[in-house]
Amino acid sequence: MVAAEDNILILKDGRRLGYGDYGDPEGWPVLFFHGTPGSRLMARFAGGEAARQGVRLIAPERPGFGLSDFQPGRRLLDWPEDVAGLAAALGLDRFAVVGLSGGGPYALACAWKMPDRVAVAGIISGLGPVDFPEVRRGLGWGHRLTLLGVQRAPVLLRPALGLLATLAQRRPEQIIRLLGRTAPPTAREILRRPEVQRAQMDGIQEAFRGGVRGVVQEMGLLCRPWGFAVEEIRVPVYLWHGEADAIIPVHMGRFLAGRIPTCRAFFLPKADHLWIFEAYREVLGVVGGQGSVVRGQWSGVSGQGLVVRGQWSGA
Repeated sequence: MVAAEDNILILKDGRRLGYGDYGDPEGWPVLFFHGTPGSRLMARFAGGEAARQGVRLIAPERPGFGLSDFQPGRRLLDWPEDVAGLAAALGLDRFAVVGLSGGGPYALACAWKMPDRVAVAGIISGLGPVDFPEVRRGLGWGHRLTLLGVQRAPVLLRPALGLLATLAQRRPEQIIRLLGRTAPPTAREILRRPEVQRAQMDGIQEAFRGGVRGVVQEMGLLCRPWGFAVEEIRVPVYLWHGEADAIIPVHMGRFLAGRIPTCRAFFLPKADHLWIFEAYREVLGVVGGQGSVVRGQWSGVSGQGLVVRGQWSGA
């Protein structure tokens, strides 16, 4: 594997955009959009497999995360402009995009706004548009209270996020312990792996390199209307979501699968929010142009999108 993790691109407005570059430098480009909070380092765990599959895995950081400068007043639909700037600098004409968790809406924004550049989009445990009543109705009370606070006064998140940032910088191993206490059994098994712990600790630690305002801004953005209709997406979309996901509930994935006309969705029984650490080989095989190797059986059609009740073979 070839890895260059601390790259910086100066965008046309003078902002710095940080990105990691993993896998095969001559391979098919897949742009990986991290979760929230997250950073370019979250793609490191898949770098070796990307190289084996002939994939160049490029992980840009959104404004205010890691090495990327904060962007006052940004909108979700500003992100495709940053991606276009990165693609131009790297000489990429066409590429795939993959969004993990909070990065999912950004992958869909690129698919909607850049259909001539984005060949395929992948959504991994992606957040749904919470401004839709049917999405909000499926949330538990804890999620609803968090959403209400983010929508009405995101600045109130600063103290809690400040505490998380301090913990990430000084005692990142404590974050893993906290995750393990609240995670379902399958996630606890995954979290016991040293490489997963390292990826989680490094990713969240780097997310808060510049403080908490990038995370506060992003949480507010993700809880407001996205600015585009997913029904208008024409790029092929592959969506994976664990049915036992307690962080991004599976009904969000089902909502997106039913609205995106080009979506083929895989809902994974008993899988939680960390299932990607078990199945990144399969995901890379799909978005990396190596053919669909996700194993599953058809369970019907949701809206215009094809829905599969899938199983993965493991890493």
